[in-house]
This record gives sequence, C-alpha cells and structure tokens, in this order.
Amino acid sequence: MEITAEVFLTTVAVASGIGALGTVLFKSMKWFDRQNKQDQEIQSIKEEQCLVCFGLMAALDGLKQLGANGTVTEAHEKMQKHLNLQAHE
Repeated sequence: MEITAEVFLTTVAVASGIGALGTVLFKSMKWFDRQNKQDQEIQSIKEEQCLVCFGLMAALDGLKQLGANGTVTEAHEKMQKHLNLQAHE
C-alpha cells in the first residue's frame, strides 16, 4: 500500500483532533477537581466562621450580663441580627 500525501495529511489531522479533544477533556477534569476542592475549603471556612461568631456572641453576652453598655449592646444587637439572617438563608 502506498501512502499518499492526502492519506498522510488526513491521518495527521485525525491524530491532532484526538489530541486536542483529549487535552480539553483533561483540562476540564482538572478544573472540576479544583472546583470541588475549593467547595470543600469554603465549607471548612464557613464552619470555622460559625464557631467564631458563636464565641463572639457568648463574649458579648457575658459583657452585657456584667453591665457593659454602649458599643457592647450595639455589637450584641448587630451580631444577633446577623446570626438570625444567616440562619434563615
């Protein structure tokens, strides 16, 4: 069998197409993996922020019970409002 220029060019074009498709699929797979990892990190950060907010709320409650006024009361109200809004989302 004789390999003509047309057969050679067709073979190269098909191989290039397969290579390009493989590259796109591989990059897509890596992108989805990166997105899943970021989603897990975001969830971890949200859990940590939740603990920090509850700790801050407990500290503000303690200060308020000890009779602190002014910015403590204002911060307590704002934190309580924020936590209530977050709970209903």
